[in-house]
Amino acid sequence: MRAIIFSASGGHRPPIFIMISGTPETHIMARASQNNESENAVSGALRHRRIVVKAGTGALTGSSGLDAEVMADLVRQICQVRDESGEVVLVTSGAIAAGRSALGQTRGEMEQDISSRQVFAAVGQSRLMHTYQEMFATHKTQIAQTLLTIADLSNRQSYLNVGNTLQRLLELGVVPVVNENDVVAVDEIGEVFGDNDRLSALVANLVDADLLVVLTDTEGLYSADPRTDPAATLIAEVDRVDARIEALAGEVLHPWSRGGMATKLEAAKLVTASGIPMVMCHGRAEDAVLRAAWGESVGTFFKPADSKMEARKRWMLSGISQRGKIVVDSGAAGALVKDHRSLLPAGIKSVEGDFSRGESVYVVDTKGLKIACGIANYAARDIGKIQGLRSDRIEETLGYHYGQEVVHRNNLVLL
Repeated sequence: MRAIIFSASGGHRPPIFIMISGTPETHIMARASQNNESENAVSGALRHRRIVVKAGTGALTGSSGLDAEVMADLVRQICQVRDESGEVVLVTSGAIAAGRSALGQTRGEMEQDISSRQVFAAVGQSRLMHTYQEMFATHKTQIAQTLLTIADLSNRQSYLNVGNTLQRLLELGVVPVVNENDVVAVDEIGEVFGDNDRLSALVANLVDADLLVVLTDTEGLYSADPRTDPAATLIAEVDRVDARIEALAGEVLHPWSRGGMATKLEAAKLVTASGIPMVMCHGRAEDAVLRAAWGESVGTFFKPADSKMEARKRWMLSGISQRGKIVVDSGAAGALVKDHRSLLPAGIKSVEGDFSRGESVYVVDTKGLKIACGIANYAARDIGKIQGLRSDRIEETLGYHYGQEVVHRNNLVLL
């Protein structure tokens, strides 16, 4: 087994671990085998070629822990996508459930605090990866363990480093298996982001995926809660994740999952705004990943925006790098949303947070509604001094200036 370890830029964040199973010799053999198989694959069968598959805890586990049969079928489908000249990144949950099962614990036997979950993750992560390694090996496919935290992706340089590594792994024919580093990531494990849902959306943006497939323990998004409303129907297609769609989110359905419909809709909102479609479906539906990759109807399809957003703006849109907020009046809000103008100091009411020039911030209206995110031309303390002023007074107020705009429209993404 080979390991690639690199540290995130800046601060004292833990290193990002990427472990590649197998030896260089077996890698070469596997790659040659893949090339031969690809030549025999059906050309053009895939509608989406670079796919991120997110397998949630509810889709991977049963009453006693990891469900080997379900995992094996998922691996088969991923390898078939690769045989048809596709590329797949697997974002997987299940480490905590695997660790809990290995220690002979049930969900109610230990206090469900962060430290207990970290213990379960530490025990279960190696078991989860060992299971995947053996299953992928039967298809002569190598995998690379990639443990990430949200903090790793919030730093721009670290974000680019991770992206470069994932891209290179895909080029080598390796399947990256990504998981939140629950042993150190108290944000994710503390139920802020939810069972890797948001992480899968961030990874889809990071690798410029053609499709995100979210496998869960429900058929998709319903018009109402199917557990309580017998008239609830499956929504086959969602044009846009707006307030009406978000209101359909219910509670967590699986006892070992930390996510829920709300976090999956958050993921859908993020990737579709970036121009990437998403499919949410039952992880045990027959050939769910393959059908999604082929463009067949399965679960709920979330339509993407008309065009893909450039990589830098996708990173800004993710919301992981924002360091503060700029509150604007109604006039400035209208200029940003309707006229696609830059943000000038005259329309700023207040500033929140402590951020530097060049860092990402949210732009919000006076009611706290997020309008946009963008890169600030001025530090928070400077914006506080020039807010409400005309742009021609910036230099006399600060003694210097970096332009008339607090956030230029080229560095602004509407939400």
